[in-house]
Amino acid sequence: MTEINTPKHIAPLAVFRIAFGTIMLISTLRFILKGWIEAFYIQPVFHFTFYGFHWVKAPAATGMYTLFALLVISSLLVTIGLFYRIAIGTFFLCFTYVELIDQTTYLNHYYLISVMAFLLILVPANRYFSADVWRKPQLYTECVPAWTINIFKLQLLLVYLFAGISKLNYDWLIAAMPLSIWLPASSWMPVIGQLLSKFWVASAFSWFGALFDLFIPFLLIRKETRKPAYIVVIIFHLATALFFKIGMFPYIMITVTTIFFSADTHLEILSFLNTLRSVKAKESHGSHRYAESYLIPLQKMDLIYAVLIIHFSLQLLIPLRYLLYPGKLYWTEEGYRFSWRVMLMEKGGTIFFHVKDPSTGRTSEITNPQYLTRFQENMMATQPDMILQYAHFLAEEYQKKGIKNPVVTAQSYVTLNGSGSRLYIDSTVNLANETESFDHKKWILPFDKN
Repeated sequence: MTEINTPKHIAPLAVFRIAFGTIMLISTLRFILKGWIEAFYIQPVFHFTFYGFHWVKAPAATGMYTLFALLVISSLLVTIGLFYRIAIGTFFLCFTYVELIDQTTYLNHYYLISVMAFLLILVPANRYFSADVWRKPQLYTECVPAWTINIFKLQLLLVYLFAGISKLNYDWLIAAMPLSIWLPASSWMPVIGQLLSKFWVASAFSWFGALFDLFIPFLLIRKETRKPAYIVVIIFHLATALFFKIGMFPYIMITVTTIFFSADTHLEILSFLNTLRSVKAKESHGSHRYAESYLIPLQKMDLIYAVLIIHFSLQLLIPLRYLLYPGKLYWTEEGYRFSWRVMLMEKGGTIFFHVKDPSTGRTSEITNPQYLTRFQENMMATQPDMILQYAHFLAEEYQKKGIKNPVVTAQSYVTLNGSGSRLYIDSTVNLANETESFDHKKWILPFDKN
């Protein structure tokens, strides 16, 4: 207990706050400028909600733009450390709400952003080098308990470790899938383009990716290997940004992994930033004094410990829940999300829905673009929980048209990692009668028996 409360200089927290707020500000502005608010949240007639979060609804256009305005403002306030508690809480709630609106937009790094924002709520990242300290000098502190910094290191360690473990499979290490499909798309590049079409290159990338994820957090922890390891982090993530269109994820990882560096390094960063700004926080003088440490009341500390124990227990268990389900994980995707599985499969499909009136026997084929955007349709075609949710939506739509107890069936043909198209779900099952739950969906056809 004493080790996790050992006083550490607060500089890493201050830099992390600034880095996180800045990258979130850039990411949010990028999202707005690309027109994705309209494309993902306003244009769709129907949204695929997460199980247990059906109450999360997309507000009208004004409401959506208001949410993103709050994200811009709160991320800016987090960056400069002004009204920090309100700002980080607002950012967490708004960002998480937006991500829960439609699961077709789910990305691992969106989940990571919510997790990091939640952890930032628990720490005093505004008590050094911030506008809050300038506004209220009594908030200033030089030292914080070690756990306030180490929880971010632990979170990143789990992200990398589970990402690495998930790559220890035949498709990734032996078949070099899906990289042997993706890399040739960059064969137009000068000098290295021709190499990207070769299998041995895809295989080398696959093995390096697995080893990188498995070992990089431990190399970042050790002082002796930290600097060369961080150089590898930069090269690795910039390479993924170059070869694959994965948005802000590489830059987020480059930014947040700076938390592993020592307080001295972060003090140098803050010293540099201090020359670029007009508002200065109180400077540190002399040795780090425990009298200037951030002290938390015991009752509040007990609550924080309880929250962190629950949080990290879930972070350990959720990625392992796939073990409770039969079948090939990448095929069924049961237990796939929220497990730090990054870029592990190339999956595509086509799906046709039919609605039958049981009283007349008349069957209608659904024109999916009537209800879904092209992006939603593509994402739904290969994900069973979305297929089921859409089938329920269709049943409700046809009930409104006067058809009692409509029968909804689907024919879905899916290809996984170049395996060839095959029937995905049992086309004889009335999906309108199937209920969503955490149980295995028996109407998913086994991959190896297709």
